Amino acid sequence: MPRKPHPVDAYVSAFTALTPENVEDLYDLVAEDVLFSDPFNVIHGKAAFRQVFEHMYETCTDPKFTVSDVAHSKSASYLRWDMTGRLKSWPYTNLLFHGMTEIHIDADGKISKHIDHWDSASQLLRFLPVIGAIIRPILKLFRLKTA
Repeated sequence: MPRKPHPVDAYVSAFTALTPENVEDLYDLVAEDVLFSDPFNVIHGKAAFRQVFEHMYETCTDPKFTVSDVAHSKSASYLRWDMTGRLKSWPYTNLLFHGMTEIHIDADGKISKHIDHWDSASQLLRFLPVIGAIIRPILKLFRLKTA
């Protein structure tokens, strides 16, 4: 007997195929009162969720998500992903983020929470001019010194 698709399966499919032309497919999967959180934003509602992705397309060239693993627990699902792209403006940095997203589903099968976990200091900020010069020495303080 074929297994019933999990609501997160459609979300993963929409994310990995995401383009400005089909981003509505993603919006259709989230609840009206969706919570979105990442290292820079904590927003509520579908309209604000839409703004996150509009901003991504305004600031990045060819953003792409690759999901390498999906796990489900009783209360949430977890996606391991990589995101690539390039900033459209100064400093024109290539992007490569590794992260995990915690997904919660409501009673209607819609995404009610999308909580991104990734390290913005080591994966983004340290590569930027000016702020990177401040972040790199701070990150170095926490590195284990081996013999």
